[in-house]
Amino acid sequence: MQVRKNRLITLISCIKNKKISGLLSILMAASSALAQPMPTLIPPSPDIVGKAYVLMDANSGTILAEKDADKAVEPASLTKMMTMYVVSSFLHDHQLALRDEVRISKNAWETEGSKLFVKHGEKVPVLTLIKGIIVVSGNDASIALAEHIAGSEKAFVSLMNSTAAQLGMNHTHFYNVTGLPHDGHTASVKDLAILAKALVHDYPDEYQWYKEKWLSYNGIKQPNRNRLLWRDTHVDGIKTGHTESAGYCLVSSAQQGNMRLIAVVVGEPSDNARTDDSQSLITWGFRFFETRELYQANQPLVKARAWMGKSSHVPLGVQQRTSVTLAKGLWKQVKPSFDLTKTIKAPIKAGTSLGTVVLKNHDGEVVAKVPLVALSDVEQGGFFARLFDRIALLFHGWFG
Repeated sequence: MQVRKNRLITLISCIKNKKISGLLSILMAASSALAQPMPTLIPPSPDIVGKAYVLMDANSGTILAEKDADKAVEPASLTKMMTMYVVSSFLHDHQLALRDEVRISKNAWETEGSKLFVKHGEKVPVLTLIKGIIVVSGNDASIALAEHIAGSEKAFVSLMNSTAAQLGMNHTHFYNVTGLPHDGHTASVKDLAILAKALVHDYPDEYQWYKEKWLSYNGIKQPNRNRLLWRDTHVDGIKTGHTESAGYCLVSSAQQGNMRLIAVVVGEPSDNARTDDSQSLITWGFRFFETRELYQANQPLVKARAWMGKSSHVPLGVQQRTSVTLAKGLWKQVKPSFDLTKTIKAPIKAGTSLGTVVLKNHDGEVVAKVPLVALSDVEQGGFFARLFDRIALLFHGWFG
């Protein structure tokens, strides 16, 4: 404020004294100040009444808002997202087909809680059981598929826990396929967002069923309990959950353009509360953030000097398609730079991390970092090539 005041006083003085050079100087300074990008104003994330929540961008994995994101909580029927993830893996490995018929055991038929209402001894197609899990959260359908795939629910649960570990769900452990209360059956909202992200990206064919609003079976028509499917056309999944001890839970996902958000809320006091809070998070995320694809996978971005190698340089890039989520308006300020490992020596294996793409705003603040890896192998060079490079490195060290 004082700087602006001083400039104004100087400007008035220049006008009074007809000092053109001083006037031009003031105008140029003002023009430069106006050219600086305005900071993006983002209000605090919505107040959520649930025990824990997280809002994640599904493409970049960026967490936009959270509360107790790593705290162990009861997931209730959100558990069935992992049940379905494992089922989808068997479908894609061709160890299971949608037309296969599953005989319903007495154990599956007798399961308490939400049901597809299958009958003991009948044979039900895999596709029907899948929709029974996704749309109406059928505990009977979940156990029937688990027994069909792994022989028992217990064996299937071991697959769920192994898959959770592979996905990096470090605060999760399952004891059943339904989400019915069990001591130690817990997850974190961040882990559930990671799982939801994997469901969307790894198995898009199955993901299309998460937006279905109704399912009829054995003369019984049931609605999908995710009320956001009726409220917001951008929402296309994913799963509700509820037990008396867990409260009302919801993992929702919505897409606008190329941006997809995942909201997880648990421990809500009512169905209305979980719906309203999820809507608030999604609306806030789309309003104030944007996600853009930064680089394609395996696209050479820069070449680094490869000492002692058969090749003198190694191409560097990113292993997977890379997206970055930033506050709206911030992209105009961002400039990427490459921070490479100081001395890179052969042999080099493709996939080895050798640097970072650093994104900074106009103030020099780092807003994102992306690992750079070798895109090809570089074998060690011959004796004379290595000798020459050792000498070159020595001089390089002496003279910078």
